[in-house]
Amino acid sequence: MNASLSTTAVQIAPSVLSADFAHLGRDVAAVERGGADLIHVDVMDGHFVPNITIGVPVVKSLASVATRPLDVHLMIEQPDRFIDDFARAGAAMISVHVETVPHLQRTLALIRSTGALAGAVLTPSTPAIALEDVLDDLDFVLVMSVNPGFSGQSFIPNSLDKLRRVADLLARSRRPIPIEIDGGVVLDNIGQVVEAGARIIVAGNAVYGAPDPAAAVAALRAAGTVALPR
Repeated sequence: MNASLSTTAVQIAPSVLSADFAHLGRDVAAVERGGADLIHVDVMDGHFVPNITIGVPVVKSLASVATRPLDVHLMIEQPDRFIDDFARAGAAMISVHVETVPHLQRTLALIRSTGALAGAVLTPSTPAIALEDVLDDLDFVLVMSVNPGFSGQSFIPNSLDKLRRVADLLARSRRPIPIEIDGGVVLDNIGQVVEAGARIIVAGNAVYGAPDPAAAVAALRAAGTVALPR
């Protein structure tokens, strides 16, 4: 399933890392009822980050039930080894951490060769300038507003300045490149992250920790949309 990304509208990407793993199909359907644009899937290997989550077979299963594109975030070492497998499993978007690849341009080209959209991820300590020479190879950029590895962490306040720096850098590109943000985004701060430049909002606990995940998705979208520039 192809993903359509926007730099002018707010898109909500609920993270299944915060869902009930025994009922992933049910929980994906719930956020789709709320209008989710993407389904965010965090893949962790226990090496690059101190956690192990899911792999290719679960992504394939999710792709068989999801009606929204799968946004697969690879928090793993040597991601090039697995990109084709995740694309074949149904990933519409694949993002890799700048910190994990020695040849970022080649990795982004590899992702695009599978038909998936290619994204680069910046952890809180990695500067925006790391992307300066690969702008033409990017379909989106993911800014981590927590240190990767676990759901439920608090938003790092400096991430707002980081978003602005990334937005300034991407403005040099010859085409629009949306910014995705992941980590600690809730109703109270979604307006700030949208004002700073984020357009794709990953939300875990803010959605799946709510009594009604579908309503939580709708509320996040409404709060983010209000903050869009007029």
